[in-house]
Amino acid sequence: MFPMTPIAAALALFLCANALAAPTDDRHTPRNLLAQAKGLPSEFEEHFFDVPLAVRVELDQQFLGEAMIVLSRDDRITLLEFTESTDSNFTAIERDVWADYLGRGVVLGNCQGSCPEQMLAVHYNLENSLVSIVTENAERDSQAPRYYLQPKSGSTGLIVRNQLNLNGGQDQDLGGRYGLVTSSSLGNWTQSLNVQMARLGGSDEQMYHAVQELYSQKELQGSFVRLGYFMPDSEGLTRQPRSFGVSPDTAVGAMYGSSDSLAIDNPKPSVYPLYVTANRQASVEIYRNGMLINTQPVDAGLQTLDTRPLPGGIYEVEVRLIEDGQITSTTSELIYKPNNWRNHDERWRYNVFAGRESKLWSNWDDQASGGMTAGAAFNYLLHPRVIVGFSGRQISEKLQYGTSIDWTLANNTSVFGNVYQTEDHGTGLDLQGMYSYGSGSIFLTHNRSWLDTTNTYETLPDGTRVRQRNVFIGQTSNSALSVNHRVSNKSSINARVSHSDGNIEGVGLDLGWTQRGELFGSDANWRFSVFDRPGSFSSGDARNRGVDLSVSLALGGPGEQISGSLGSRTSRDGGRDNNASVTYRKDLQDHLLQSVSATAITDTYGLGLSGTGSFQSDAVNGDGFIQRSSYNNNFSGGLNLDSTVALSGQYIAMTSQHDRGGAGMIVDVESDLDDIALRADDLSGGSANLRPGRNFIPITAYKNGTVSFDFEGNDVPAAAIQPARTSYHLNKGGVDYRKIRVMKTLTVLGRLIDPKGQPLKGHHIINHASRGVSEVDGFFSMEMNAGAPTLEVRQGDQLLCRFRLNTDAARVENNVLMIGDLRCTPDTLADNAIALETAG
Repeated sequence: MFPMTPIAAALALFLCANALAAPTDDRHTPRNLLAQAKGLPSEFEEHFFDVPLAVRVELDQQFLGEAMIVLSRDDRITLLEFTESTDSNFTAIERDVWADYLGRGVVLGNCQGSCPEQMLAVHYNLENSLVSIVTENAERDSQAPRYYLQPKSGSTGLIVRNQLNLNGGQDQDLGGRYGLVTSSSLGNWTQSLNVQMARLGGSDEQMYHAVQELYSQKELQGSFVRLGYFMPDSEGLTRQPRSFGVSPDTAVGAMYGSSDSLAIDNPKPSVYPLYVTANRQASVEIYRNGMLINTQPVDAGLQTLDTRPLPGGIYEVEVRLIEDGQITSTTSELIYKPNNWRNHDERWRYNVFAGRESKLWSNWDDQASGGMTAGAAFNYLLHPRVIVGFSGRQISEKLQYGTSIDWTLANNTSVFGNVYQTEDHGTGLDLQGMYSYGSGSIFLTHNRSWLDTTNTYETLPDGTRVRQRNVFIGQTSNSALSVNHRVSNKSSINARVSHSDGNIEGVGLDLGWTQRGELFGSDANWRFSVFDRPGSFSSGDARNRGVDLSVSLALGGPGEQISGSLGSRTSRDGGRDNNASVTYRKDLQDHLLQSVSATAITDTYGLGLSGTGSFQSDAVNGDGFIQRSSYNNNFSGGLNLDSTVALSGQYIAMTSQHDRGGAGMIVDVESDLDDIALRADDLSGGSANLRPGRNFIPITAYKNGTVSFDFEGNDVPAAAIQPARTSYHLNKGGVDYRKIRVMKTLTVLGRLIDPKGQPLKGHHIINHASRGVSEVDGFFSMEMNAGAPTLEVRQGDQLLCRFRLNTDAARVENNVLMIGDLRCTPDTLADNAIALETAG
């Protein structure tokens, strides 16, 4: 920062006065600096040339930023730094382009030689201290673009994501899934590979494996084209019409459809809640297309599953509830994570595919192969509040049809419905409605199926995959009404009524009341619930009735919590099961473990125990749990691991960060300081912590963006980061590489003199960390790299002298190095290691 001296302030007042009296004939005719300075008093003229001046910079008549510049008598302008840009609509990377160009020194007037960003001319106006930059875009339409442009020369890179999910126990053989998903970029095409390996557990000890995706895809403005081996999915649609029965197998062929990947302002969707009701402490396994994609523990009662780790899109999953190591229920649920409609002028969304059913490295016996397959799905924006859809496809020689409607009745009311049919399988109806009001919301769901499951398969409790044992020909239905109401800022009630008809029959009721308050001087959350649910295997087929009272307290330090519960439910033999539990949880900071918890449960059968933990290292993140059943004292547990490997040319990084933006950047940090903590912020919304060494930053694909680097926290050390930010522009799967340096700095205060001892003004003093300009009296102040205490003195394009400072011999006060006078002589250029020369 270059402060304005009293003389400079007086000069500004003088210029304002002259501006009022100046003639207007030459207002639009740029004049050279000497002509503009003509008429200035001699005592002011020396404070106009070769000294730092504060100016306003405009680009095509739009504010670019406030800056400090130096003007020379040969009509040259040199920008020192931008000092303020809060009210500018230009991005930091656009400002950096001009800072780099003007920082080299530019002759005023029309562009000469190679100029950036189609620049035509640059001018300086003395009257209002304004630097004006004019480009060929000055009078062009400034309408915001609808799509991001892809990199001109494409991008390269490879991102490999590894996921491992395991679940098992004493009465449940180990089962799990390993998934390898890669995304790479070559030019403007993105390649995808998805390999899955699974062991179902139980008596089925076979290791199943299959390649689910191996294709190349190119994003276009509003559409995409895909070639290769893939699984037909709902990509490109806003509301996917649902279908059931035969799962879509893989095919070799082509797919074309709508795409918003390049669309600007991509909003994120909401997710309908997904419930599961456990009679006892249990775990849940979530399967997609027969593959385990997530496992998590659940407590007894009505629970909402955490669907955040699940992939986006609209698709069916199988949810297995495991109690005491045994599968007690299996349900089919719909994961609903669609993309919102973006452009109402384009009313159609679509995808079409065609190919031949094929298997690649697959030993799934029931996977079809050899037949032709084709399909199409469409969405139409009938009204800004109504989206209708239709799909039809042939999978495994069976025709599937589906229709859908998404109707926003009002700002707080919406309905989503499907009617679908699969040949030789059945017909289904699915309805979902939501109503929000000031103090709560109401969810209504209903699905009904007319089934013939003669030719379908199921998974037995031991994990064996066989043809359906209990062929069902008839009607099933499930209905539920959920109400959440906020009574006050500290109190709320919720209720859920459900009805099932078919394989499971009966009415279920759950009522709950939640209250926030204080207990023993600590924040407390109370919950009281009553329930009456249909019988299941874990309740001896008797109705499960009971009550539950729980309280959680924030105790001890930050992130510590203890909770307990008392309740009664139906036991496994249909009797009464009185139970109690206590849980301790702690969130950890700056530790491999992110959180841990332990639970003890006592009930009719004895004592049950469980523990959970989540962890994150530089290379891997995950969570796990272990449970000991009070019923049979058997242990069971689960583990989820996730790690990503990124490659950019000859650089490789292994990280626990997921490429949530579709692309990434490998960053090597070299630092003069130990235990330094940095932060990298992608201006598109993502961020990551950096440490000395190799790091990985998830960044946003397709968007021309910027990553800025800064110190973590408020206690900023005396150091400089170079570069402070960097730009990127990558396709999906692309990986960039950058190296940044953290340099310990000192503030240098001195005076520059010539061989005769006269002060040198307007000379540029340059160091690795920053640059400065000597004032009229020769004094200068700047930041210097403490590890490389060298200074270069330049005037225009000429290097005049060079110094290597002996910091041990100089006086240091409050991290300011007092170096006195520096005598600039040509002989200092002969040797790079000139010792500090002081005078006076």
